[in-house]
Amino acid sequence: MNKKTAIALTLLLSGAVLTGCAQSTLTGTSYSRGEARQAQSVQMGRVESLVPVVIEGRTDGIVGAGTGAVIGGVAGHQVGGGTGRQLATVLGAVAGGVAGQRVEEMTSRRQGVEITVRLDNGSLVSVVQEVDQNQVFSPGDRVRVLGQGSTMRVTY
Repeated sequence: MNKKTAIALTLLLSGAVLTGCAQSTLTGTSYSRGEARQAQSVQMGRVESLVPVVIEGRTDGIVGAGTGAVIGGVAGHQVGGGTGRQLATVLGAVAGGVAGQRVEEMTSRRQGVEITVRLDNGSLVSVVQEVDQNQVFSPGDRVRVLGQGSTMRVTY
């Protein structure tokens, strides 16, 4: 493989990493396909407190690690010749896989908020969800807590 082809392949795969790292949002107003048209319980309450949190990024995805390994392997293959080239290819693939996984984790990390709500029945519930610029909560706000199985969200 010539150097221009390797560079083009590396750029193409780098774009794939960033595209593959995109994840659905975890806001109170976003729903997965599986959640659409499903019945949910609705409880009303008032926001008691808000605590900023960080929602960790994905560490189980294969896109970042796989793409990083390919990019690292291609880059390593450009080094040396013979056995040295093979070793550089393997080391490049391993290092690229580790780096790609780290990139995926960092790019999928989200700013979240822990919302504690006192429900009308007097009990407290706490829900962590991604910050949604269209729904900024304040203590004392009247909100809905929607639940379906183990999934809950807070909305106006």
